[in-house]
Amino acid sequence: MRVLHISAECYPAAKAGGLGDVVGALPIYLNKAKVDTGVIIPKYHTKWILQQNFQEIYRGHVRMHDELIYYSIEQLQGGELSFPLYVVNIPGKFDRPGVYLDASGYGYRDETERAICFQQAVLQWVVAMPKRPAILHCHDHHTGLIPFFVKHCPEFKSLANMPTIFTIHNGEYHGAFSWRKMYLLPLFDANARGLLDWADTINPLAAGIKNCWRLTTVSPSYLDELRQKSNGLEWLINHESGKSVGILNGIDANVWDPATDPFLVQKYTDSIANYKASNKDFLTKRFNIYKELPIITFIGRLVREKGADLIPDLVSAFLQSGQRAAFLVLGTGEGYLHDRFRAMTHQFPGFFDASIEYNETLAHRLYAGSDFLLMPSRVEPCGLNQMYALRYGTVPIVRKIGGLKDSIIDIGDPGGRGITFNNFSVDDALMACARAVDIHQNETIFPKLLKRIMAVDFSWEKSTAQYIQIYQQLTDS
Repeated sequence: MRVLHISAECYPAAKAGGLGDVVGALPIYLNKAKVDTGVIIPKYHTKWILQQNFQEIYRGHVRMHDELIYYSIEQLQGGELSFPLYVVNIPGKFDRPGVYLDASGYGYRDETERAICFQQAVLQWVVAMPKRPAILHCHDHHTGLIPFFVKHCPEFKSLANMPTIFTIHNGEYHGAFSWRKMYLLPLFDANARGLLDWADTINPLAAGIKNCWRLTTVSPSYLDELRQKSNGLEWLINHESGKSVGILNGIDANVWDPATDPFLVQKYTDSIANYKASNKDFLTKRFNIYKELPIITFIGRLVREKGADLIPDLVSAFLQSGQRAAFLVLGTGEGYLHDRFRAMTHQFPGFFDASIEYNETLAHRLYAGSDFLLMPSRVEPCGLNQMYALRYGTVPIVRKIGGLKDSIIDIGDPGGRGITFNNFSVDDALMACARAVDIHQNETIFPKLLKRIMAVDFSWEKSTAQYIQIYQQLTDS
């Protein structure tokens, strides 16, 4: 194994957002390119994981203050995935159905302890390997302490010359915790204390940025935005510009293929119109919406950064303006938004409906049957939903930010493939939705637009080549 990806998520084993999709797809394409790549994540009690067969390959324990925490490393058996998948089984820490949230939607209170224990267990296993990976590729703050541990902890000093890559998928979350919890960490060189610190806290995201050999973000524009706004890390990210690069994510074109997708009511063959009509018909029966209206859908986490809190006022303003469309929402997140969307189904019957759940099958059907996908994000490091939408013949309506800016060209410009707006405001989003309805009514232009966007290629090959180039630079140096 040349590269080991260390992450909190990996589709289909455990997914809460785009991180899971990326870590579940990039290794497939790396292995296709003859770069031996594996993935390790915690062993959650997700439905998928509980249905699989794992074999124990290593056993150990982590000391956290006065507690010994026993764990085992297990490898997935069978050929369902195109890369080796390993899980860290830590009883009492990760054997829960949710990745980050419990059944009521609240975050786990021991998230810091869980993350520290997981990272140490992974490194203990790597130290014990007869043949170690050449590179450790860490993802988001959940693994941000690893680049520090391998450099400055005596227990892991044999890994000090192993290159580390740290990829920021979402810089909103730092994983920071008080220095009063320093006792949870393994013994480290006291002179290196400053490499953990940011704003008088232990900050895993900052530690990953400081200590990694190479820093990447999931789109070029997101790297630029982090330099301007990153919750207090702006100076640090600018300081580390010399080792930083933004690489736009891709999508797994084999999973997201309307011609073969097993989740769809009707697959795409030779008629876009028939394919869209059949899948749209399912949605009009599944949801309480008027079937003659264009469908504008939001799919994702119902949280502030995704702009989900804009949707209630947007729908109200849109309908009050006299315009007509059906709005659908699929996702989970903030409890107050759950309540708001449920109320809106009664407030706007026929024009709004919501399914407050994580449902992969329904998500695929929404991409296929909707006319437009709404992404009014405050922050969008890369975004994959807009790429899925294009692939399935659904026109993205996006705010020009992060990866949305890098991937979606407005239909008013050459090569346009979506509808864009600049400001995070009801007025701007309202205007974008009005443009969407207008173009949907144009029976000449709209079918041509669907044909064009379905031909856009966002597969992983280009992004994979950029990662391979980085790997080669690090191992050749």
